[in-house]
Amino acid sequence: MYDLEYLNLSNNQFSTIPSEIGNLSALKEMYIDGGMISSIPGQIGNLINLERLDLNDNEITSLPSEIGELVSLSRLGLDGNQISILPGSIGNLTNLQSLLLSDNNLISIPTEIGGMVSLVSLDIDGNELTGIPSEFCDLSSLEDVDFRYNPITTIPSEIANLTNLKWLDLHRCDITSIPPEIGNLMNLEMLNLSWNESDLTGEIPVEIGNLTNLEQLFLEHNNLTGSIPSEIGNLVNLEKLYLNSNILSGLIPASLCSLYLDIRVSDNALCPPYPSCIEENIGNQNTENCD
Repeated sequence: MYDLEYLNLSNNQFSTIPSEIGNLSALKEMYIDGGMISSIPGQIGNLINLERLDLNDNEITSLPSEIGELVSLSRLGLDGNQISILPGSIGNLTNLQSLLLSDNNLISIPTEIGGMVSLVSLDIDGNELTGIPSEFCDLSSLEDVDFRYNPITTIPSEIANLTNLKWLDLHRCDITSIPPEIGNLMNLEMLNLSWNESDLTGEIPVEIGNLTNLEQLFLEHNNLTGSIPSEIGNLVNLEKLYLNSNILSGLIPASLCSLYLDIRVSDNALCPPYPSCIEENIGNQNTENCD
């Protein structure tokens, strides 16, 4: 038994993990999803060969500091629990590539997260986060980040450091502005800032035109003002551009007609004449301030 490398006890009614789990020092994969586990014994730190640990959909409220001793871990799944605080030792997981923390009660991200230098994917949607620490932006290997459904108000300017980022989702947060530094994310393929509603104000930064790998840009249902930057016409790979339900004004740049787009611009204050490529899909516009 001490040579066991794979353990799957998912979809049972276990309420505890015995401390003896620490004796399984050869274990590489452990799955105990869909149970009633409320805590993790500190002895789990003995599993130094563990590469994958999935404890999704349990009732876990906290993590032991010993979690940081799992130096071989590449995936940690903790979706659907009741965790409110992460131990700083989680930053010691320097080989971790995938971290799943969706649908918990997290109120903050520890600054030590900056030590997770191999992290590629972070799912942390559906929590109670109000901010993103600047140290998060030290994770230069990150490619996919899901922050949806958190009351986050600010995107740190240091986000410019995440140059490998491909997917950034901040749908239904409380974001108040789009920092110009977002234009540094040259590998970004999807950016979703939709449904931040009355919180997200100001103009669309012209730097967004630097994101030449962008395929999907979702900015609908906000309070964005000003004109649509003509620089969006530089986004030669763009397939979806959703700008509907804002307060955008002025003329629609003709440069958008060079793109093959699913474009939505209804319910703004955009002025005619409208480019021929968009005219049929212009929808409702408040033109009372147009010349």
